[in-house]
Amino acid sequence: MRPILMKGHERPLTFLKYNREGDLLFSCAKDHTPTVWFADNGERLGTYRGHNGAVWCCDVSRDSMRLITGSADQTVKLWNVQTGAQLYSFNFDSPARAVDFSVGDKLAVISTDPFMGLPSTIQVKRIANDPSEQTGESVLTIKGPQGRINRAVWGPLNKTIISAGEDATIRIWDSETGQLLKESNKEIAHQKTVTSLTKSADGSHFLTGSLDKSAKLWDIRTLTLIKTYVTERPVNACAMSPILDHVVIGGGQDASHVTTTDRRAGKFEAKFFHKILQEEIGGVKGHFGPINALAFNPDGRSFSSGGEDGYVRLHHFDPDYFNIKM
Repeated sequence: MRPILMKGHERPLTFLKYNREGDLLFSCAKDHTPTVWFADNGERLGTYRGHNGAVWCCDVSRDSMRLITGSADQTVKLWNVQTGAQLYSFNFDSPARAVDFSVGDKLAVISTDPFMGLPSTIQVKRIANDPSEQTGESVLTIKGPQGRINRAVWGPLNKTIISAGEDATIRIWDSETGQLLKESNKEIAHQKTVTSLTKSADGSHFLTGSLDKSAKLWDIRTLTLIKTYVTERPVNACAMSPILDHVVIGGGQDASHVTTTDRRAGKFEAKFFHKILQEEIGGVKGHFGPINALAFNPDGRSFSSGGEDGYVRLHHFDPDYFNIKM
């Protein structure tokens, strides 16, 4: 499994997202410029220029026509995927962190950071079919809990919003009223910041990664803890195979501690776990810094990882990967 090295970002990667067909891969980094690549050969297709700060998160519409990006420059921007044109910019009073299109792409949920005394918020925006009719008003604003909200995603049928972040608690909110419906139980929940959250292909459960060196699998409706995967280092990113019972987890030390450790290649690997047996299956080495982003291709035949080293590594699985027996 020889990875394809995709160099285009000059700062650490923050997020990776495939479109629904799995032919395009979108990458976000701290270098202000989201980038789109061909997902089969890693060729760079183009960039989206206009942000003025680190870009933390992105999502792409079901028809692959619209891209939404959240940035530290206190804006969330909508883009035309094909032309790279900026369609609209939502302005906030604090850095925007997470973005997620609803099923149907009519709504987007956005989380903003605590900033200058303002609390974190979760906001829902209407997304107009015609960009010229787009407005900036929020349909719903939820005053968030303490600390940053690193991830906010839609629950089943857009009825709920699931959020997680610095206070380590996972919360489920009513997407119409903003009412808090469920919180993860302190005993079984993560003990440190939740860095990542990703839904299963069928939307019935989701995986969270945390700096407490574990990833956890939850039921999306009941918030029941299903599985826990334990690793040796803080988890910055996680993803689930859409076709096999595999979970992939990536991480490494905090950026500030990296310089004190040796720079040996392969210090940072993406670890594969069996989703049900919770056992480690294997690992993919290669990044020269912590892994900050992971994504599975929707066809389950490849995955990509984004690192603190500024590289995206695209891995197409060998045939024997699909026959791993536990």
